[in-house]
Amino acid sequence: MKNFLVIAAVSVSVVSCVSKKKFIELEGKHEQTVSSLQKTRIEKEELEGKFARIESRAAAYNRKINSLTDENEAKLDVIEGKLILSKADKKKMRTALAKMDTSELSNAKTLTDSVNFVVSNNLMKSVNTNDIENSDDIDINIDDTVVMISISDKMLFNSGSYRVNTSANKILSKLAQVINSEPSIEVLIEGHTDSRTINKVGIQDNWDLSVKRATSIVRLLQQKHGVDPSKLIAAGRSSYVPLTDNSTSENRSKNRRTKISILPKIDKFFALLAAE
Repeated sequence: MKNFLVIAAVSVSVVSCVSKKKFIELEGKHEQTVSSLQKTRIEKEELEGKFARIESRAAAYNRKINSLTDENEAKLDVIEGKLILSKADKKKMRTALAKMDTSELSNAKTLTDSVNFVVSNNLMKSVNTNDIENSDDIDINIDDTVVMISISDKMLFNSGSYRVNTSANKILSKLAQVINSEPSIEVLIEGHTDSRTINKVGIQDNWDLSVKRATSIVRLLQQKHGVDPSKLIAAGRSSYVPLTDNSTSENRSKNRRTKISILPKIDKFFALLAAE
């Protein structure tokens, strides 16, 4: 009987030990499972976040594509490496061309020629110098839809000065009327000098003089003629872009000039033409 009790006690002790070990083992596995589930949940949330960001970018890209489709009729053409026109722009341009004299269009052989003609023809009509005294000092020409007006400094400034002469009022008034009537253009004013060294109080060199002359014109257009300053660009080129060499007095006179470039924003310009 005594031996039986001893054996029973040992058996209970062994069972108790085994159960405790099992419990510890199971508890460890439980903790690993909880940790693994938590890691999986975090990874799932990260993947969901990445997917949401991808969906957002895809939606934004699709909206952009749809916008381009609506605005440009889904097609942009690069013309001779210079101009980019949508189908809508070309349609507006053809509408504008249909209103013009066909004899004047005879030299327009390409689409670029036609664009140049439409833009330049409308702007040239606005900048008419027939009624301006000494209009020989004003030269107007066209280059790739840009109307360029070159005004001799004999009309604009005294020698070595950046104060604008009153004789320039009429041409600047005409120019302001063109700028103010067309929201589709910007204007670049460039001052050019000859190569002679300048020695004037308040003027450092030809760079300084050319910039001051350009800004003088810009200020007049803004302050006296009410031109929106956001349309105006002032630049000085000093003597480094001459029309001819500076070897004679006559040549130097040609090089002293102010160049005014009327730069149309093609898409807005066609919209205006189509509305006329």
